This record gives sequence, C-alpha cells and structure tokens, in this order.
Amino acid sequence: MKVTPTALPDVIVFEPARHGDARGFFSECWNKARMAEHGVDIDFVQDNHSLSSASGTVRGLHFQAPPYAQAKLVRCGHGTLFDVAVDIRKGSPTYGQWIGVELSFENGKQLFIPEGFAHGFITRTPDTEIIYKCSAYYSPEADGAILWDSCGIDWGFDGAPGLSSKDASATPFDSFDSPFIWEGSA
Repeated sequence: MKVTPTALPDVIVFEPARHGDARGFFSECWNKARMAEHGVDIDFVQDNHSLSSASGTVRGLHFQAPPYAQAKLVRCGHGTLFDVAVDIRKGSPTYGQWIGVELSFENGKQLFIPEGFAHGFITRTPDTEIIYKCSAYYSPEADGAILWDSCGIDWGFDGAPGLSSKDASATPFDSFDSPFIWEGSA
C-alpha cells in the first residue's frame, strides 16, 4: 500500500495495491492492522455509499460535532471526484486550510480524514459513486455544514454546481464557530 502524507497533518492518501489479470483486479481496501501501522487505528462503525448522477455535484462541506465526530476513509467506487478536507480545529496551525485529492475508480486512491475536519467533494463525471467508512454513527443533532465556496477552495469547476438546499444555505466559514479544539500534534 502506498501512503502519502498531505499538507494537513493526519490527513493521508492511501493507495491500495491492485492485483490484476485478464479478468480484472483484486484490491484490499481496508485492513485494520495495516492502517494502524500508518497511524490510523480506528474502529469504523458505518459505511456510506452515495451516487451523484450529474458532474458538478457538490456535497459538503460536512462534519459531525463532538461527541459524535467522525473520521472518514473515502474512496470512489465509480467515476471521478475531487475530495476535500478543511481543518476546522480552533487553534490549529492549519485552521481553515484545505487539501483536495482526485479520487477515481481508475486511480484507486483513498483519503483518510480525521475528526476535526470538514469534508466535501465535487463530481467530475456523471454517475459518480463515493463510498466511505465512518468512525461514529450518523447523529442528526450533531450534523453540521460550512458553505462550500467560503473556504477559498479551488474546486476546478466553472459554473453553478448541483447543491442540496442544506449545502446552499450552510454557514459561511467566516461566520462559523467550530466545535473542535486542536489538542496539539498526535
């Protein structure tokens, strides 16, 4: 497994090996012991899978507040998406900074996003599927969102994205009061 750190501490790109032949390929997408060797020692409790039918669909920037905060391991099951993590931990040296990684069925990359980061993505192709593991169960009372275009993210998209009403009316980053506090380096 190829492991690539990002500019945001604790946000990691994983690229599982693919073993292929004329029939296709096999890839081990999650192995608790192997991930723990790279600092991701988490018990995931929920898997989510969504489909966006149109390219240019934005979902996010989402998070769950403590005590229901979620770490996520995100991958693309079909198509291509640009996946984004934004540091929302008050006091963090990288507070408000973001990273983005193209995830696709073809490249097989996965993005690990720890608690304390908002998550979102934009689809690059029609019928894009995103599949991700979560470290906590979904909790409606802890659900939060930051306005997708208020963090200075270069989404690499011109035009009006497809948004849910929740995402279109989310709190802009400059008005956002984060429930997360940075506790120093792990």
